[in-house]
Amino acid sequence: MPELPEVEALTAFLREHAVGHVVTRVDLAAVQAIKTFDPPLSALGGLELTGVARHGKFLDLDVSGLHLVVHLARAGWLHWRTGLPTAPPKPGKGPLAVRVHLDQSHGPPPASGGVGFDLTEQGTRKGLAVYVVRSPAEVPGIARLGPDALAVDRETFVALLAGRSGQLKGALTDQTLLAGIGNAYSDEILHAARLSPFKMADKLTDDEALRLHDAMRATLTEALERQVGQRAATMKGEKRSGLQVHARTGLPCPVCGDTVREVSFADTSLQYCPTCQTGGKPLADRRMSKLLR
Repeated sequence: MPELPEVEALTAFLREHAVGHVVTRVDLAAVQAIKTFDPPLSALGGLELTGVARHGKFLDLDVSGLHLVVHLARAGWLHWRTGLPTAPPKPGKGPLAVRVHLDQSHGPPPASGGVGFDLTEQGTRKGLAVYVVRSPAEVPGIARLGPDALAVDRETFVALLAGRSGQLKGALTDQTLLAGIGNAYSDEILHAARLSPFKMADKLTDDEALRLHDAMRATLTEALERQVGQRAATMKGEKRSGLQVHARTGLPCPVCGDTVREVSFADTSLQYCPTCQTGGKPLADRRMSKLLR
């Protein structure tokens, strides 16, 4: 799932490559992806792309005052294209959800086709969402966002956690509490802070809360430094290469050498290191219970 560092890096990439271009056409290939109808997608045609911003994990393209807002969900991505086919795509065929055609006023024209980008989503579970709005605040998910994870100060962060009942894993990934962190980076942050994902948020000591804030900033900042400047096509690989525990079940922890463990839920999982985070004790996992005895 694209999280704060990837979406911020995509924002920087589009500022460099797309801002200043005019949207010539927008093709909708997956009807379920579009969540608004007024203004229509067609209203973007002929308007200049004037800015790009990020709100949590939402990508916001300012198109001369209208906003094309994208949430990439779990399996969505943005692909920059320099050879877009001119024929409209067939709806429901493959992972393509939306195709944005841009003018070719910048630089030499491609050898064939046009320039622009595709929004795609792999798999059968479709969550990618596209909105055309007059203000980003009209998008319900943006209106509910808590403070940005990279902008929140230590005092505010400590106060947010002190008022939150529930486990740390859930607190870090709750976008109404903190914006931008998903499943992968929450695992990485908790590992860096040496805290159990099951520890209760409102039971942290002041030292633990400050340690968690510092780990959050360091983890996200380091990931962002790796991502910014990458081509859109290489960002996913760069994310995977920097992970310490997430998606590394069964592999040795890079810090202590213990085996990275997993807790599975209905539609997701978390990874952690027992030595670094839980005093050497594996966390209960019904699906993995036979392996953990």
